[in-house]
Parts: sequence; structure tokens; C-alpha cells
Amino acid sequence: MNWKFGDNINTDLITPGRYNITTDPQELAKACFIEYRPEFRQKVRPGDFVVAGENFGCGSSRETAAIALKYSNITAIVAKSYARIFFRNAINLGLLCVIADTSSVEEADQLELDIESQILRNKTKDREIKVEIPSMMLRLYREGGIIAYLKKNGLFALANLEKF
Repeated sequence: MNWKFGDNINTDLITPGRYNITTDPQELAKACFIEYRPEFRQKVRPGDFVVAGENFGCGSSRETAAIALKYSNITAIVAKSYARIFFRNAINLGLLCVIADTSSVEEADQLELDIESQILRNKTKDREIKVEIPSMMLRLYREGGIIAYLKKNGLFALANLEKF
């Protein structure tokens, strides 16, 4: 399943401020979209996608929005564009955010992401959509985020990450 959202989905819609009293990732996941899409918490499943339009994650620079999404066990966020701070938070957490034209994707469509070929397959419509996954994001996603990357490779390993 995928969860379709429009443009300018801000961090207050993802994790409303009154729920940001904890840093526990599982508790934050319970608050994900709680006021905007209350059914999300009960119905989201591992393997689901969040699909959005332009400027996903705009608004307050709270890291809790990216944490809540990551611990909701979604496969990835697919959007036309992202707010810069949200995008950086997602990269650092190892939350996969891919860039694609999502205008043809409907909420009921069955999606499959091939990160190696950077293709999003819409199995419902038998279509393929080219996605963009910056190499630095892909590397940190595979490592489990920047903290896991640094623990494994050391502080100076940051110089080896490709810029995007």
C-alpha cells in the first residue's frame, strides 16, 4: 500500500508539536500523521510507501518528523521535492527519500522500488518511473544512517562520502 499526500506536507502534520515530548522512536511513530491521517498509525505496514508532491517535510526543522516516519517501517518516501532540512534529517537517519514525478501515482497503486536501477514500478498501472536517489543518501541508507556509518568507518570517513 502507499499513502498519498499532496504538496507542502509540513512537519507539524507529520508529528504535531504536542507529541514531541519524547525522543523514543516507537512513541514518535505512534504520533505519525495522528491528526492529519489518524488511520495511518493503525494501518501502516512494513513495505508501505509515503508518496507526496512538492516540498515534503517543510515547516519546523524538527527531526522528530523523520524519526516518526522511519520507525513507522515504511519502505521509502517518494516525492517530487523535499524541504532541505527534512531531507538532511532523513539522510542522517537512513530514511530513504527518493525524488520522482508522483503525479500519476494513486493511493491504491501497488508500488515496488528498485534502488539499484533507481526505478519505481507501479504494478497496478504497469508503469515504471525513474527516481533519483543521491549517492550519499543511498550509502547512508545502506549503513543505517550517519551514526551507524561513523561507528563503522570512523569520523574521517565523512570525507569519503560523495557530495550531491
